[in-house]
Amino acid sequence: AEWIAACARDLAAHRGRSIVLAGDEQSPVVHALAHALNQALGNVGKTVNYVEPVEEFAVDQIEDLRALVRDIDAGLVEMLVIVGGNPVYNAPADLRFDIDRLSKVALRIHLSLYEDETSELCQWHIPETHYLESWGDARAFDGTATIIQPLIAPLYNGKSVHEFLAAFTDRPERSSYDIVRDHWRTQNIGGAGSDFEANWRRAVHNGVVPNTARASKTVALNANFAANIPPTTPLSGNALEIVFRPDPTIYDGRFANNGWLQELPKPLTKLTWDNALLISPATAHRLGIGVASDEEQKNRNDYTLKGKEGYTEVVEVRYKGRAVRAPAWIMPGQPDDVVTLHLGYGRWRAGRVAEQVASPATPEEQSANFQNAYAIRTSDAFWADGGVEVVKTGATYKLASTQIHFNMEDREIVREGTLEEYKQDPTLRPHRDEQKQPPDPAGENRQPLEGETLYDGFDYSENESRSSRGYKWGMVIDLSTCVGCSACVVACQSENNIPVVGKEQVARSRHMHWLRIDAYFKGLKENPEGVYFMPIPCMHCENAPCEPVCPVHATVHSAEGLNDMVYNRCIGTRYCSNNCPYKVRRFNFLLYQDWNTPSLKMLRNPEVSIRSRGVMEKCTYCVQRIEAAKIESEKEGRKVRDGEILTACQAVCPTEAIVFGDLNDWNSRVAQRAREPRTYGLLADLNTRPRTTYLASVRNPNPELESRA
Repeated sequence: AEWIAACARDLAAHRGRSIVLAGDEQSPVVHALAHALNQALGNVGKTVNYVEPVEEFAVDQIEDLRALVRDIDAGLVEMLVIVGGNPVYNAPADLRFDIDRLSKVALRIHLSLYEDETSELCQWHIPETHYLESWGDARAFDGTATIIQPLIAPLYNGKSVHEFLAAFTDRPERSSYDIVRDHWRTQNIGGAGSDFEANWRRAVHNGVVPNTARASKTVALNANFAANIPPTTPLSGNALEIVFRPDPTIYDGRFANNGWLQELPKPLTKLTWDNALLISPATAHRLGIGVASDEEQKNRNDYTLKGKEGYTEVVEVRYKGRAVRAPAWIMPGQPDDVVTLHLGYGRWRAGRVAEQVASPATPEEQSANFQNAYAIRTSDAFWADGGVEVVKTGATYKLASTQIHFNMEDREIVREGTLEEYKQDPTLRPHRDEQKQPPDPAGENRQPLEGETLYDGFDYSENESRSSRGYKWGMVIDLSTCVGCSACVVACQSENNIPVVGKEQVARSRHMHWLRIDAYFKGLKENPEGVYFMPIPCMHCENAPCEPVCPVHATVHSAEGLNDMVYNRCIGTRYCSNNCPYKVRRFNFLLYQDWNTPSLKMLRNPEVSIRSRGVMEKCTYCVQRIEAAKIESEKEGRKVRDGEILTACQAVCPTEAIVFGDLNDWNSRVAQRAREPRTYGLLADLNTRPRTTYLASVRNPNPELESRA
């Protein structure tokens, strides 16, 4: 009640400048209430705009699916054509498309990018072209149309949706290009009587078809809408609520065979290769659910590295007469009496990675729909419902989480503060009680002075003898805007040919990602105030602790400030890794790369060497991109311009939290950010002088709520 009152006052104070959003998974009632609030706040026409839906034939898709099931059961369907999708795996549990139901249809045809669970039960599987291999068109939310142009020719002679459906017409041999082009010929691109060919080429080139956005609509709130809102039925007794959500990495299961995404740590749990039932500490305590004891872990037959590999309890989730088993994961910030189960796991025909490497469950667990949320997800409770029972099974299951890998403890890591604190002190340095803990000029609290070092300094001015053009590369990461999505981690993996190592090796702290996203919770685990995300690449230290300990000079300082790795010198002593306080170096313990599969050769970046086992590797600031830009600039007799080089992590960051450039260029974006008061170096008290620095996180909570937190 206090939160609602404070929020209402905040919204009322910002009429016409606020917005109320309802999540995609919320019910129609919640969306109606959000629209009503925006109307009452005067936001319509200012922060909220209404247009006609882009869906041409808006229908209740769940009801359509129910009608199809009824027709199949009644024997009214002779041929079933499934375009994309995988209903055998992910249809609602009460509308299951299993072999008993599909056998009632004489002819079943499936167009799909992969041969999956649905293809297995169809007589015909038509290979679909990837969206990067085919012509097409699409609309944005406001109705703006775009022409999809392929990047490559189809690798496996697949068929696009356009070509597949054209087979059912009197003109079956048309290509997707002809079909899309013929359609837009009838739409008068550029207006009636204009040159279609010129307008078509312009639309393909620009990516946007002009004048296709839907006009804004004027809508009014139905005065009686509140009377149509059904009453809410509270949960009874000890019943729990279950929430279904797409998995943060493999989404709804369509990416289950993607090793990059399986091994990508999930933003909050840092789990890899697995799904788990998220449960709050208080609810777990009430149900008696917790991590297996040390004694139970000792009794396991397989090797356990304490603190790295963890066995958690397997629970059974019972809902409407159905059940699914999953390991329980106690999650700080999870609401009490609510459990969350992500979609996408428990697949049985998804490819080698998904079937053999991910989630190697026992036959018992497989028979109990292990980790498969679709086994209990029904058509009338698509995203959430109450009345769920969670029961302990007595079994345990090993999970691989990277949350406690490469710890940097007992130091200032994340610097953060509120907007009011930032106004008082833009540096946002941690506040210190001077009377109780005075800074010690000779102790650990003292920051190193400029130039105070035993290392020889580096000259980054232009010097022909050192083949230096005067560059001093650096990076700044804004913690205020990082949302922990991990797009940068996957981009780095793709750019630098980083191998997938598998669940067992991840559990042993041997994952190979050159860039990791650390998650830090603030406050009590039962009710944390928030979570902070911190990307950690190599810092490219000015006083790099890794460099003097390498016996073969495999890690060296470049003339432009990069901390380079010379792979053919490295003999695998790992001294550099032991000496790195940031724990950002990775070692190839095994031969992880598949060098023989032909399609994987096209996957790899030819500008980055493939590393074998026994070699240390780490972030290079995408040196291949730096060198490519330098070559082009030298052809034109100039220096590299600011913004001309985008590292892989910077290029994909949706919030532009990462900025890279030349610190010697006073006007460059990275130099400007590095001069901001809230810039700080990670573990700067060690005098490593990191070239990668951070902008302290600034948040703007409601003062009423912040004072009570």
